[in-house]
Amino acid sequence: MDTHELTAFAQRYTDAWNAHDAAAGAACYAEHGSLTINGGEPAEGRTAVQAVMQGFHDAFPDAVLTMDAVRGAGDRAVFLWTYEGTNTGLGGTGNRVRFSGWEAWTLNASGRVQRSLGNFDDLEYQRQLADGI
Repeated sequence: MDTHELTAFAQRYTDAWNAHDAAAGAACYAEHGSLTINGGEPAEGRTAVQAVMQGFHDAFPDAVLTMDAVRGAGDRAVFLWTYEGTNTGLGGTGNRVRFSGWEAWTLNASGRVQRSLGNFDDLEYQRQLADGI
């Protein structure tokens, strides 16, 4: 995938997050793709990836994802992002969060995410959930 195609793909992924369309976000993944966040248990397959995304949408109904940068080489890419929203979903704290992270993608031959290893500062995220920004 060349730089232009990768940027367009990352923008579609960002747009899906901002539309709170978990199905569209998961469609950026290969059918049997996986998403691992902070070294946790991987969500394997589009349905599982969609459920993870939907969990964030439900917890943060006003969330906005900003694509800070995307870089790639061959079948690998790094997507840098910032997430901001208010935790007003069911059982939410009502506090606003703003945190940045990244996803290391392995892309398949069709240009979809085969594997994503996502990372963000969970301690800071938990602090913001409890206390706000």
